[in-house]
Amino acid sequence: MNPSFFIRNIPIYGDLILSPMAGFSDVPYRLICREFGMAMSYTEVVSMDGILWKNKKTFNLLDFRLVERPVTFQILGNDEDKIVEACRIIEQLGPDIIDINMGCSVSDIAGKGAGAGLLRNPSKIGRIFNKLSNILRVPVTGKIRLGWDDKSRNYLEVARVLEENGASLIAVHGRTRSQFFFGKANWDAIAEVKQSVKIPVIGNGDVKYVADIERIKRHTGCDAVMIGRAAIGHPWIFQYKDRNHVAYKDKIDLIRRHLSLMQAYYGKEIGVILFRKHVTKYIMGMPRATELRPFLVKCNSSDEIIDHISSYAERIQKHEAA
Repeated sequence: MNPSFFIRNIPIYGDLILSPMAGFSDVPYRLICREFGMAMSYTEVVSMDGILWKNKKTFNLLDFRLVERPVTFQILGNDEDKIVEACRIIEQLGPDIIDINMGCSVSDIAGKGAGAGLLRNPSKIGRIFNKLSNILRVPVTGKIRLGWDDKSRNYLEVARVLEENGASLIAVHGRTRSQFFFGKANWDAIAEVKQSVKIPVIGNGDVKYVADIERIKRHTGCDAVMIGRAAIGHPWIFQYKDRNHVAYKDKIDLIRRHLSLMQAYYGKEIGVILFRKHVTKYIMGMPRATELRPFLVKCNSSDEIIDHISSYAERIQKHEAA
């Protein structure tokens, strides 16, 4: 099997990637997505301050398993020297790639000049990447939006700055910061980035169905596609399957297995609590799922979840047999 593309000298097999999403892109779910065909792993984003302050919870977010390689650590920050120092620290933990987040739209982050806030200062981006590409052994990549708002769509300038200062890949979310996740993603802009640089480009935004994967690849020429919210509770998308093409039994079986992985990783009680937000996504689109959801979000034990899911499965079978 030939690589789909390279991140500097790292071959990437496959072209579908799970977006780094706080609270979702953890070890258990990344392992499932890799099993289903995800090409590489991105950890949940960490802050430079959390690293520099040696915050245990921050470092826990960088945990990964060898089977996930290649693994990208994603970090955000607004201070040139601090983010460089934080990257030097996390490089020692063994990632294959380090990614600078320039897409986070959360007000407390972007408003302070980190995440999408960095897009307002391309010269700072250039200095950060120049330092990192000369100091780190691993490739450095960047995830961007189209700009701060409609009046400052500087994605082409930022893309060129990234490439000129050593970035090995650019992931582009086809919205501005002011759009957050609303409105239509601009795939034309992603295509422009792809045409303007020689390094690989990942397309991101409005990919909900298998047909969207094919369309964004054709439309933009991107080397890979990053899938976010549409992949939560639906790892089958990495097998090019839509939700309505997955058997109910397969969904319920995976719910049980994912829950088991969560408990093994986080502990029995915390694993259940953290799994609640996943299980409601697994049942999306299934018959009478709205009746089940209120019970699942209140479950405090694996037995409760399994009991609800098992009785639900029986009702589905009766519904289909009727």
